[in-house]
Order: sequence, then structure tokens, then C-alpha cells
Amino acid sequence: MQDPLLHRITARPIEAAALAIAVAGAAAILGAWFFQYVLKLVPCPLCLEQRIPYYVAIPLALVVLGAAWSKKAPRWALLGALAVIAAAMLWNAGLGTYHAGVEWKWWQGPQDCSAPLSNLGSTGDLLRQLQTINVVRCDEAAWRFLGLSLAGWNVLISLGLAALAVWAIAAARGRSAYGSSSVSQ
Repeated sequence: MQDPLLHRITARPIEAAALAIAVAGAAAILGAWFFQYVLKLVPCPLCLEQRIPYYVAIPLALVVLGAAWSKKAPRWALLGALAVIAAAMLWNAGLGTYHAGVEWKWWQGPQDCSAPLSNLGSTGDLLRQLQTINVVRCDEAAWRFLGLSLAGWNVLISLGLAALAVWAIAAARGRSAYGSSSVSQ
């Protein structure tokens, strides 16, 4: 006898994955905001860039979820949206890997957040710049847990979300867009 929850998840993979992606993605962004606004860990430019795929994937997953629940969206649109989510999260995993490599000094990071300062201008300009500038370096991890920085954790989360989207696409094959099997069992 199959577990009822597992049956519901496997019977409606598009909705299950969309819900999981929206919830897990929102938890990741809320965690990033917690570190930024509560713990006062100012994000570097690469950290901020890694949030963009979440800002795409979360609302898109909610649209997929709503469209699948309403049963009015064409199957190709639901699967296409999941493919976009998978691609965005894979891109983000690559960006997070790049950022983690910069933190571990495996390769050079972008000039605007990990390179030495140059062309500081005149002494008066330098003093003015030093009083107003707050450079957050991309090559220094502000926090680590179990040896992974936030960029490293982002890689794992992004890969997990991409895997969920790909699983839903694969599981939805042979089923109608809304869960029932198109093949008699």
C-alpha cells in the first residue's frame, strides 16, 4: 500500500514541484534577507546577483501552481515554465560555484568586488571616497557553516530546485497536464 502523501505527489508532479520550488525558494531568499537585515552581513555584488534567479523562479512557480490547479493552462506552457525554472536554477548554481571559487581563491573574481583598488584620484578625492564608500569583497566569505559559505549553500539549493523542476517534467511525461495517467494501468 502506497503512502497517501507520496501518491498525491507522484500523481500531480507539476503541482508538487511548483509548490516545493516556491516554498524552498522563498525560504532561501528569506534566509538571505535574514543574514542581510538581521545579522547585518552586507551582501557583495555576486551575492545580490545570485538572488535574481530566485526572483524569477518563485513567482513563476506560483504561476505554474495556480495554472495547474485551475486546469486551464496548456501542458506545454506548464512544462515550459518548469524548464525555465530549471535553467534559471542551473545558471544560479553555476554563478554560486563561480562565487565560491572566488572565495576559496581558486580564480579571480570580478574587478568591482575582489580586485585591488586603483586610480584613487587626488588626495582630497581619496579622503571623500574613503568616507562614503563601503566595499564588500566577493573574495571573502562573510559566514560559513559546515565548511560552505552562503554561495556554496546556494549551489546546493539551486541544484536541488533545478532537480525538482526536471523531475516534474520527466514525471509528467505520460500523464495529462493535471495528474491523471494517460496510459491505463
